[in-house]
Amino acid sequence: MNILIYLLMAIATASSTQLTVSSSAFKNGDYIPKKYTCEGDNVNPPITISNIPAGTKTFALIEEDPDATKGTFDHWVIWNISPAKTDIKENTAPGEEGLNGSGKKGYTGSCPPAGTGIHHYHFKVFALDKELSLESTTIKQELMGAMQGHIIEQAELIGLYQNTKL
Repeated sequence: MNILIYLLMAIATASSTQLTVSSSAFKNGDYIPKKYTCEGDNVNPPITISNIPAGTKTFALIEEDPDATKGTFDHWVIWNISPAKTDIKENTAPGEEGLNGSGKKGYTGSCPPAGTGIHHYHFKVFALDKELSLESTTIKQELMGAMQGHIIEQAELIGLYQNTKL
């Protein structure tokens, strides 16, 4: 193989990145601290977005619980997060918020009914190639529709929680 081609392939592989989402409060697949749940302060955990793909104009974030007893429950629907705000602080709204599964604007913490076992909370981040023009009454399905054809990359962080009240 030509050495120049080999070097170019190595550089391309080394420089390719994939969008990632993480939290300083918990690791992927670990338990979400009580502080960020209905049993604690009920505030959003800190979230870090890294390896931002080229062309990203904005981010959207959806937190959902697919283990909810009546179907997937949406905990946070937020969009137009600036790529300059890759460190989302706890208890902040860095973009425009829509309605969660309770029909209220903003974040609502993990809160599975007692006795339903461990629930998985998916924090999904979407890198988008444009800002979205949506109403504050937007629900997850409407956000997903508006993002159609504009997602550059997406990443996911999963946290666990089980209600300790019996």
